[in-house]
Amino acid sequence: MKSLLQKESTAWVCSVPVATVWTAPEKVRPIDTDNIMENPNINKWLQEMSREENKDLTDSNRIQTQLLYGEPVLIDEVVNGWAKIIAIWQPCQKEERGYPGWVPMSQLKEVEALTELGYARVTQNKAQLWTEDFKPLKAVSFNTLLPVKELGDFVRLHTPDGDAIIMADAVEIVAAYNRGLQANGLDIAKLGAEFLDLPYLWAGMSSYGFDCSGLTYNLMKANGISISRDAVDQALEGTEINQYDPDSWHIGDLLFFAYEEGKGKLHHVGVYYGDGLMLHSPTPGKAVEIIELAGTKHETELCAVRRFTEKQYRD
Repeated sequence: MKSLLQKESTAWVCSVPVATVWTAPEKVRPIDTDNIMENPNINKWLQEMSREENKDLTDSNRIQTQLLYGEPVLIDEVVNGWAKIIAIWQPCQKEERGYPGWVPMSQLKEVEALTELGYARVTQNKAQLWTEDFKPLKAVSFNTLLPVKELGDFVRLHTPDGDAIIMADAVEIVAAYNRGLQANGLDIAKLGAEFLDLPYLWAGMSSYGFDCSGLTYNLMKANGISISRDAVDQALEGTEINQYDPDSWHIGDLLFFAYEEGKGKLHHVGVYYGDGLMLHSPTPGKAVEIIELAGTKHETELCAVRRFTEKQYRD
């Protein structure tokens, strides 16, 4: 095995498979207890929420985004066991340093930071991490990125729980958190289809559930393309494509939608799937799906089409 370890200082990182970033600590409800524990149970939290409680995450602006295991943050302050953080891997207009919000301090850990030669990015829906003596450690989400220490049939990783092992076929090695093997639009669309029927989750950023821009952010990230976290920011990035000329759209382009027949506030984003189709994560109570644009409200609400791939695949 080839060693990739070079030591640096320390960093604060997410220490749980998925940590939810809250708008404020007081936004937490009794139903959210399983989410904010030191060892959160995301499945139980999602299963026990009613449709109305799920929708309330959106309506009451309770949560902002999510962090994946090992994702670094800046901590601005700690108040009553809650950390006011910046998610530095998630660009947005709200804060120039990254995405702001609040996370239970128990879900963060200070670790030795590495100047590593690469990250292992989880390519499976979920992947098992093992201790060095091959006992199960944690199941982590798609797109989790962890610094590599040694390469081989089993990849040794630097994690908040110390050194851990993952199967080589569960990950790809990338040079940096915001770099990877850049794919074409067809690769983006095909990857998105792997999440069909995954329930929508407001602020969702993991394979437990995505919101609309969480899905597009993660599909691009998995294909070596770095974009902002929110749809309103994503719509200003990439290359502008003529929204009135569907023949110029390529599979993998992002389609953006606004209220008032495209003239109002931007509220949604999806992936062009070719042949007049869109893949998207629609709204609370629904799941990732492929739809035909014609005859839907999306047809009249389209406000922008943006391209992020250099390699083109035309429908």
